[in-house]
Amino acid sequence: MLVSPAFTPAYAQSAATLDRVVVIATRLEGVSAFDVPASVDMLALEDGGARSQAALSEALDGVPGLLARERQNLAQDTQLSIRGFGARSTFGVRGLRLYADGVPATMPDGQGQVSHFNMLGADRVEVLRGPFSALHGNSSGGVIQLWSDVPGSGHEARMQGSVGSHDSTIVGARLRGASAGLGYSVAASVLDVGGYRDHSAARRESLNAKLRLTPGAGTLDLLLNHFNAPDAQDPLGLTRAQAWQDPSQASPVAKQYDTRKSVRQDQLGLVYDRPFDGGHRLRAMAYGGRREVEQYLALPMVAQANPLNAGGVIDLDNEYGGADLRWSWTGDLAGRPFELSIGANGDRQRQHRRGYENFVGTALGVRGALRRDERNEVWNADQYVQAWWQLAERWSLLVGARHSRVGFRSEDDYITAGNPDDSGRVVFERTTPVAGVMFSPAETLRLYASLGRGFETPTFNEIGYRADGGAGLAFDLRPATSRNAEVGMKWRSGHGARVEAAFFRADTDDELAVARNVGGRSSFRNVGAARRQGVEIQADLPLHDAWQLQVAYTWLDATFRDSFPICTTTGCTSPGVQVDAGTRIPGVARQQASMRLRWQGHRWAAAAQWLAVGDVTVNDTGSERAPGCGLLNLEVVRDWAPGRGRLQGFARVDNALDRFHIGSVIVNEGNGRFYEPGPDRTVTVGLRWHWAEG
Repeated sequence: MLVSPAFTPAYAQSAATLDRVVVIATRLEGVSAFDVPASVDMLALEDGGARSQAALSEALDGVPGLLARERQNLAQDTQLSIRGFGARSTFGVRGLRLYADGVPATMPDGQGQVSHFNMLGADRVEVLRGPFSALHGNSSGGVIQLWSDVPGSGHEARMQGSVGSHDSTIVGARLRGASAGLGYSVAASVLDVGGYRDHSAARRESLNAKLRLTPGAGTLDLLLNHFNAPDAQDPLGLTRAQAWQDPSQASPVAKQYDTRKSVRQDQLGLVYDRPFDGGHRLRAMAYGGRREVEQYLALPMVAQANPLNAGGVIDLDNEYGGADLRWSWTGDLAGRPFELSIGANGDRQRQHRRGYENFVGTALGVRGALRRDERNEVWNADQYVQAWWQLAERWSLLVGARHSRVGFRSEDDYITAGNPDDSGRVVFERTTPVAGVMFSPAETLRLYASLGRGFETPTFNEIGYRADGGAGLAFDLRPATSRNAEVGMKWRSGHGARVEAAFFRADTDDELAVARNVGGRSSFRNVGAARRQGVEIQADLPLHDAWQLQVAYTWLDATFRDSFPICTTTGCTSPGVQVDAGTRIPGVARQQASMRLRWQGHRWAAAAQWLAVGDVTVNDTGSERAPGCGLLNLEVVRDWAPGRGRLQGFARVDNALDRFHIGSVIVNEGNGRFYEPGPDRTVTVGLRWHWAEG
């Protein structure tokens, strides 16, 4: 949450929180976020402001407990964690469930990505934290959902463009409207960036479309998503000496091996929603897609001399799909409001993984001989139930459970004298119950408590490499299981002020942690018990008709509860260094805070934002750490009204005080290249044009 992306140096326009509306992440049809015994934020992405609308992280500032850190490296995804879950991820998103317009962006094994999220077409973001996240299944340390809306009538258009520091440009447009039973929302954008760091240039092309039909009393949404990012350069992490000497440099081996990544994804989805008489409702969702990834790593030639090595070029072809069917009923039980939901879902990912040498002769950074060829499959079959009941005038109860069955299968097609058959399979199964109670001592105040269990399987990428460096997949890894508890309060005034606070604890057994990280490849192991506990506080305070103050603070203590041995040297396969019980979990900031002061005039608007995060350790032993920092961001917006449209100009200065800081870290990087520096002072200016009819 601290880092301003080099490709989009614009933090979120004050993302308003909507309290009295239904939050879909809770899977409740008629209960507002205010009345749910959980920490829930719904962020309305205002139509305007000084956002370049290029990354999800722009919208997440000010959400307590959530840390969104841009790596200044579009070859890797945004680093997301919620209450410490997901912090170990060296690429992509782990430990959290992600959705875009109701379609999962997290695969059955818990590996997710947000690169294809089209922010220009988005209208709101939902964030769910705490025990009730477990109702979304495997790897639900938290839930983030992105939604685009289709208007009920009329037509509107928006076009925008912006330029910024470090050769960044973004252009995009959105069209949406409805007439004669057909609604639509279509958004497209193109991002080009030279990058704050050397060897970090990238291009991203994104298209998201939602078409809505109204057959009978229901609605049918057709969803289309396309994403293309060819040859995004990867500057890799830096050692401490390198980062402090010149934070804008790339690791020398990044240029030597021309490290880069290409991603292309195409996806289709269908969502049918139909209400029936008597309070019944049916929702069905199906989706399918294909994602192709090619990545060139900086793996030394000498390491690939090992016959078990899979090479320095990764080639992945992924086909995936799934379906979800849910019935719900809203009515009365014993004369009190009651809501029940029952559903089932299944997802499947098929992956063809190939590895190649990243050299031919003396030429580096090119595709060479085949070193790995396997076909992997991961699937889940889940059933869930959830019930909410207002059991008394001031009391309500929310309970639920989910049964998950997750299977992995691998068929090895690359078998040689020195590389045996690595085929295998494993199935994990868990039931995760949750329960929460809400007390309403006054119309403006809610007090609640909730308990639940959760679990997180290793992803296929984590199973893919054994910690001892041997042949075969790491099918000996076990799912991490957690016991979660939360107590909190929510207060709203009649004048728009709100305050929320939550105390939470999550105790985990069989915690998954990085065993070693070499050449861009991580291997993992179960390391025993861990604990994440803390407090979150947030407030929105209208100071005057034109002024608004938003503040948020998180204190999070995340530690290993058991000691365990690890590797600390390059090429190590036999752990020999002990991590003591009580050591901090790397990648987790103990404190983070944000404050935003906004002024809104008739034609002008301005805001100042302060974001701060504490230090984080970068390896399990805690021998090195990235220092904390506070950044000041400034923005100004001016509106004009030419004819029937509206023209908006905006300017944004991030890191206005030009402070050196570490944007994100690569946990347990085997070569000591832990640090990904954040950018210096960056400026963005842009224009946005709106038009509406009807």
